[in-house]
Amino acid sequence: MFSYLPAYYETSRVMQADMNAKGAEMDLLFAALEETFQQFFVRTATWGLDRWESELGIPTDLSKPLDQRRAVVESKLRGSGKFSGQLVKNVAEAYDRGRVEVSFQPGEWGVTVRFVDSIGAPPNLDDLKGMIEEIKPAHMSVVYRLNYLTIAQVEGMTITQIESITQDKLLGGGL
Repeated sequence: MFSYLPAYYETSRVMQADMNAKGAEMDLLFAALEETFQQFFVRTATWGLDRWESELGIPTDLSKPLDQRRAVVESKLRGSGKFSGQLVKNVAEAYDRGRVEVSFQPGEWGVTVRFVDSIGAPPNLDDLKGMIEEIKPAHMSVVYRLNYLTIAQVEGMTITQIESITQDKLLGGGL
């Protein structure tokens, strides 16, 4: 900020103290502005996430982690329009952050959502189920296909790899 003042102020201790104090306040102001700016985007919102939820009619659950709450908001934003496989895919991928395949069984009035990239149940599967229930026609049923590790896949792992696997990733250990 000294560049805006005459050169003779650079040697003044009073002006240096004044500019240091003002500089610190300006840094705090810019940080507050940046943090506020982040609230305008779902993927970076923190304390502003409850406003997104309120605007979209989503009940705020402060016990859930921020990434799960963001996924609910993002899927609600994505989940508008005519019901289609692409719509279900967009909503499901907002929750899982991985690839999802959607197939229809017209004869059975059903939809199958298959998680391709993730192993085990997504941490907020109940939220995803609720959102898909909200956007699908009432007469359609939804089946969720999850990937689990099988005994054959676990047999080829080292002890260290096996110890790092949680039970929900194993076939029969999840839902």
